[in-house]
Amino acid sequence: MTRVLSALGLCAMLALFFVFPGLALVRDLRDPAMRGPGIPLRAQATHRTITPRIEAWARERIATGRAAHAPLHDVPTTEWPMFTAVFYLMATDAMQQAWMRANRASDEPMRHARGAVVASRDLLLDPSHHTWVRTHWGDGYLHRENVFFRALLIAGLTSYERLTRDGTAIPMLRDQVETLAADIDRSEVGLLNDYPGECYPIDVLSAIGFIRRADPVLGTDHAAFVARAVRAFEGSRTDHRGLVFYRWSLADGRPEQPSRGIGNSWTLPFALDLWPDRARTWYAAYEDAFWQDRGWASGFREFARGTPGSEWLFEVDAGPVLDGFGTSASAFGIAAARRHGRFDHAFALSMEFAAVSWALPDGTLLGPRALSHATDAPYLGEAAMMYFLTVQPADGTVVVPANRLPGLVYLALAIYFGVPLVVVALVIRRLRPRGPAQHPTRTAPGVVRA
Repeated sequence: MTRVLSALGLCAMLALFFVFPGLALVRDLRDPAMRGPGIPLRAQATHRTITPRIEAWARERIATGRAAHAPLHDVPTTEWPMFTAVFYLMATDAMQQAWMRANRASDEPMRHARGAVVASRDLLLDPSHHTWVRTHWGDGYLHRENVFFRALLIAGLTSYERLTRDGTAIPMLRDQVETLAADIDRSEVGLLNDYPGECYPIDVLSAIGFIRRADPVLGTDHAAFVARAVRAFEGSRTDHRGLVFYRWSLADGRPEQPSRGIGNSWTLPFALDLWPDRARTWYAAYEDAFWQDRGWASGFREFARGTPGSEWLFEVDAGPVLDGFGTSASAFGIAAARRHGRFDHAFALSMEFAAVSWALPDGTLLGPRALSHATDAPYLGEAAMMYFLTVQPADGTVVVPANRLPGLVYLALAIYFGVPLVVVALVIRRLRPRGPAQHPTRTAPGVVRA
C-alpha cells in the first residue's frame, strides 16, 4: 500500500509540474492571438492570477518603506519595482481597451483589477520609491534630467488615468509631461541624462513616446515637439546602420556604447507612433544585424552579429546572453514585433517564452519568476511578459503572418509530456505483480542425484 500511495503522489507531482505546463503550452500554440492581433489567453490568465499578488506586494512595500534603504546602484532593487508597476498598468490598460473595442463581450479587466491599479499608482508616487533618484539628483529630481524615472512616471500615470478617469493623477502627469518635454526641447542635442553622467538615448526616445501617448489623456498636443525631437536620433547620433546608440556621452559629444538589442527592442514600439517611416527603417536594420535563427531557437541578439565576445555572457540590462541571443532583447522584442505587425518574429519569440515559462496550476510562471528579484520585484517577469503580449499592431500596419516554430518549443513539449510518460512507465513496471518465486529442488541428505 505504501508503494501505491507513493506512486500516486509522484503522479500528482508530475501532473502539476509537467503535464499542466505542457497543456498550457498546447493552448498557446492553438491561440490565434499568439499568431496575430488580439489579447492572448496566456496574458488574460496571467492578469487574473497576478492582480491580487501585485496589489498585496505593492501595499506591503509602501507600508514597510523598504525602498528607502535600497542600495543606490543596485538596479533590481531600485528600478525593477517601478518597472513592475508600470508594466502592470500598461498591460491592464491594453486589456481594458481591447475589452471596450470588443463591445464588452467578455469579463471586464477592471472589475477585478481596480485595487491593484490603485496600489500600482500609489507605489509610483510613494516617496520611499523615489529615494534613489532623489539621492542622485537632489530635491529637484522631478525637474532635473532624470529621464528614465520621469518617463516611467508618465507611462504609469497615463495608463492609470485612462483606466480610472478619476483625475487624481492628472496634476503630477501634466507637470511631468510639460517639464520633461521642455527640458528635452531646450537641450543642446535633444538628449538628457538618466543618472549624472549617464545618457541613454533609448530612454530619451521612449520618454518622447510616453509624452506623446499622454496627449489624449491631458488634451495636449506635442506633435511639434516630436517633430523637433527626431534631431537626437539622426545623422551622427546613429551608428553606421542608422540605429540609435545605446549610450552617449553628453560631455564628449560621442557614443559610449553601440546600438544593442535591448535598446532597439525597448524603443521600436514607441518609435512607430512618433516617426513611422523612420521606425520601419530601424526595424529592418535591426532585423538585418540582430535577428538570428539557430534552429534550436530564433530571436534577437544583444550585440550585432560579428561582435567579438558576445555569444555567452550576463549583464543586468541584457540578462543572460545565450549563443548570442539576448534574453531581454528577445523578450522586449515581442512587443516590438507585435507593434510592427511582424508576427513571423512575434510568434516565434512568444512561443519560446511560453515554452520556458513553466506555467503552474496556481498561475505562477516559474521561468519569469526565476528571472525576477525574489525580494523586491518578484512579479517583474510576469508583468513584463503580460505587457509584451498585449501590444497590438499600429493602425495601418501590414501584418506579416506567423510561419515556423523554433526547435525549443518542440523540445519543451517533449520534456513536459515525455518525462511523465517515462516515469509512469517505470512506476508501473515496478508495481507490476511478479510470478511465484522459483526455488531449486533440494536433495535429501545422503541421496545422490542421478
